[in-house]
Amino acid sequence: MTLTEAFAGLQDPRTGPAQRHDLREMILMALCAVLCGADSWVDVADWAEDNEAWLRRYLILERGTPSHDTFGRVFRILDATIFERCFRGWIADMVGVVDGVVALDGKTVCGSRDGENTALHMISAFATGSGLCLGQEGTRGKGHEIAGIKALLDTLNLKGCIVTIDAIGCQTEIAQKIVDQGGDYLLAAKDNRETLAQALREFFAEGDAGGFGTLPVSGYSTLGKDHGRIETRNHLWVTDLTWLDRPIRQHWPKLAGIGMVERVREIKGKTSTERAFYIGSKGIANAETFANAARSHWGIENSLHWVLDVTFREDDCRVRKGHAPQNLSALRKFALTLLRQDHRYPKRSLRSRRKTADRIPDYRASLLGLAP
Repeated sequence: MTLTEAFAGLQDPRTGPAQRHDLREMILMALCAVLCGADSWVDVADWAEDNEAWLRRYLILERGTPSHDTFGRVFRILDATIFERCFRGWIADMVGVVDGVVALDGKTVCGSRDGENTALHMISAFATGSGLCLGQEGTRGKGHEIAGIKALLDTLNLKGCIVTIDAIGCQTEIAQKIVDQGGDYLLAAKDNRETLAQALREFFAEGDAGGFGTLPVSGYSTLGKDHGRIETRNHLWVTDLTWLDRPIRQHWPKLAGIGMVERVREIKGKTSTERAFYIGSKGIANAETFANAARSHWGIENSLHWVLDVTFREDDCRVRKGHAPQNLSALRKFALTLLRQDHRYPKRSLRSRRKTADRIPDYRASLLGLAP
C-alpha cells in the first residue's frame, strides 16, 4: 500500500474556497517535512516552500504550497480518529502479521496543553521486536488512560502476541479485550489491585522463607553491567495456581501464571533490591519467556518515547488546538516508521537519517515510496 492509497478514503473536512489546496497533497507535504526535520507548522510550510520544485515532481500543487496557517487550520479540523485509522491500515499492510511482545504505554505531549485543557496523553502500541508503532489513541489527561487503552486494543489484531502493560492496565476488562483479540497478557500487579498484589507478595515471601513445596517453579536469571552499575534480575514463574483463592483465579480471564522479578542493583558498593509482581495468561509458559516479555516492555520507553522527545523534539512542540496535536503525533510516527524501515544507511542514527533525507532528494523519495 502506497502512502497515497493509505489516505484514499480520507474525507476532506473543508468546503468551498477553503479547499484551495488538495488535502492529500498537504498530508504528503507535511509528512515529507516532518521526515526531514520539521517540528512545527511553520517548519512544515517553510520546508514545502523551499522544496516546491522537488515536490512538483510528484504532486500537482495547482496553487503552490500552503502557508503555515493553512497547515495548522487543516490539521486542526482533520478528524484524528480517521487519520489514525489510515495510519494503522498503512502499518498493518507494511508489517503484515505481528508476533512477539506488543507493549502498551502512555506518553504526555507536554507542549500540547491549551488553556484549561490538559495536555494530550498518547497511548501507543509498540511492537518491541520490529521497533514499529502499531497504533495510537489520544486522551486529554492521564486520568483517561484506561479508556484509551481499551479503545486502542479494540483496533489491534493480537493473535500470537504477548501484550504487556504497566500497573494501570491491570484491569479485568483490559485482560478480556486482549484475550478477545487473540493475544496473551502480562500485567504488572501493584497496589491499585491491593488484594491481588498482597496475595502475590505473601506467596513469594513464604516461598523465600520455607520453599515452594511441591509446586513447580520456573526460574531464570540475567546479569547486566552498565556505567558502573551491576544489576542481577531473578525471575520466578508459577503456573500451578491451586493455592490462589478461587475468587481471584476466576476474576481474571484465562489466568495461567504469576511471576516475580527481583532486581538487585549494585552501584559504587551500595546494594538495593526491589521486587515487581505480574499475572499472565497461558502464552507465558516459563520464567525465560516471562523475563523476555517483562524486559521487552521497557523498549517502548527507549525506542519510542525517548526517540520522539530527543529526535523529534515532541515535548518542545507547541501545537495545541483541536485535532492538530494528535495528527502531528501520527505524522511523527509515520516518519519514524519510514526511517526504521531504511536499509540504505543502517549504521546511521535516526537523527542522522532524518538529516540525510533532507539533504538527499533520492533517499527521501525512496523512503516515501514516491515515483514521478
